[in-house]
Amino acid sequence: MKVDIFDFDLPRELIADRPAVPRDSARLLEVSAEKDFQDSVFSKLPEMLQSGDVMVFNNTRVIPARIYGFRDSVRVEVMLCQQIKDGFWRALARPGKRLKIGQKIVFGNDFFCEVIKKEDGGEILIKFNETGNKFSSLLEQYGNMPLPPYISRNVDELDSSDYQTVYASENGAVAAPTAGLHFTPEILEKLDNKGVKRVNVTLHVGAGTFLPVKVEDTDDHIMHSEYGVITKDAVDIINSAKADGARIIAVGTTSLRVLESASDKNGFLKPFADETDIFITPGYKFKIVDNLMTNFHLPRSTLFMLVCAFAGTEKMHAAYEHAKNEKYRFYSYGDTCFLHSKNHLHRHCK
Repeated sequence: MKVDIFDFDLPRELIADRPAVPRDSARLLEVSAEKDFQDSVFSKLPEMLQSGDVMVFNNTRVIPARIYGFRDSVRVEVMLCQQIKDGFWRALARPGKRLKIGQKIVFGNDFFCEVIKKEDGGEILIKFNETGNKFSSLLEQYGNMPLPPYISRNVDELDSSDYQTVYASENGAVAAPTAGLHFTPEILEKLDNKGVKRVNVTLHVGAGTFLPVKVEDTDDHIMHSEYGVITKDAVDIINSAKADGARIIAVGTTSLRVLESASDKNGFLKPFADETDIFITPGYKFKIVDNLMTNFHLPRSTLFMLVCAFAGTEKMHAAYEHAKNEKYRFYSYGDTCFLHSKNHLHRHCK
């Protein structure tokens, strides 16, 4: 499938540099096959849901994955991409061409890493001098929140909370599951009061999530892998809800991807604790999710391909044109969509 199908123009002024304040004041665009686009606001989300609905949240927590240090006297920026095992990370370094295997990058008197390997695509494998809780503590001390490259300003103190969901609990992401950034404790309480069930899964979002696809055909794209977990308790709730005909609503493409990775061909979810590199493009048959909450994505990105697969390519291009005309805010700190599966009516009339 040609990647050009998923291209579109976006004015720079529509890319959000800061989130809406308060979080739930972000705008919300409802997209379904059977009616026109519905402009709303995120605070009205509970009114769109019903008792028995199951919302699936990604509870990963963003770590301060961008660290600045020195190689000899040269300042180096290290962006952690993926943990291989305790103390070992795949990372990007800038400048990185002159890095040599065995060389140290020093972040502080008590915190440094060693270059173990240089890989294709510019990535490096590094080993830190600390592991476990000590590593986490030092990373909190020396690291910075890894805002995406399309946010042009410098990171500041606000980002340490803004770029984190209010329900984040499992350390490991190097990018936020951004659809969840709009939720507040008050919204979660309203969902509970309405009888909407909340289920947590984990997918540690990697640095490659938001990058545009650089090949010309989707068949040639190599998808990044990310580590995910779905517990038996979560599986039981979701399978029971599906058996009862309830809607399963994924909060974010990351929640959707781990759910689809853990489902069999009959739509039966199983416990999961593994890497996934699932790449969803139009033609994919969704087995678990009925609705998807997601922000507005980059052109030519795997995430825009996923929402086109979910709601229809023509529909999503029209939705994005509507969003541009109505001045919705795009990307990580931007506004959000509530998408109905293009097969929604068919699936619930079986």
